[in-house]
Amino acid sequence: MDLLKSVELEQQKQNKPSIKVGDTVKVHVRIKEGNRQRIQVFEGTVIKIQNGGVNQTFTVRRISYGVGVERTFLVNSPLVEKVETVRQGIVRRAKLNYLRDRVGKATKVKEKIFVKGEKEEKEVIVPETKEEVVEQATTSAVEETVAQEVETAKVEETAEEKKD
Repeated sequence: MDLLKSVELEQQKQNKPSIKVGDTVKVHVRIKEGNRQRIQVFEGTVIKIQNGGVNQTFTVRRISYGVGVERTFLVNSPLVEKVETVRQGIVRRAKLNYLRDRVGKATKVKEKIFVKGEKEEKEVIVPETKEEVVEQATTSAVEETVAQEVETAKVEETAEEKKD
């Protein structure tokens, strides 16, 4: 093996965080102030992931007091204690640079939610627009009425069986 690659392997973290672009994360960073050390949490949306190997970085963006703040972290840095994924986002881009121009609720990313079912987990997408909310509400209302009709039919059948 190449000498350079062997040195890189030694420097890499064993348990790398599994983050993707669009995720909302909490990054626990070790900060040194004078002779004291403390851990500061930086929470925001991952807007890009760059490079690979030892030099892999990810950039987190958040709005703080009306001002956009971005920080770039090395994945393998000893100053990064841990990275927690708060929620997973659904995005169709590798880099979310367009979020820099957006303000307020327009900076939201669709959220991926997993619902535990009987046999398998299914993916539920949280709606963002009014049309999606209306569509989801109508489909759920139809499903509820069908379920109620089936239930009343079962109750009527059991009542008839008890009479006989």
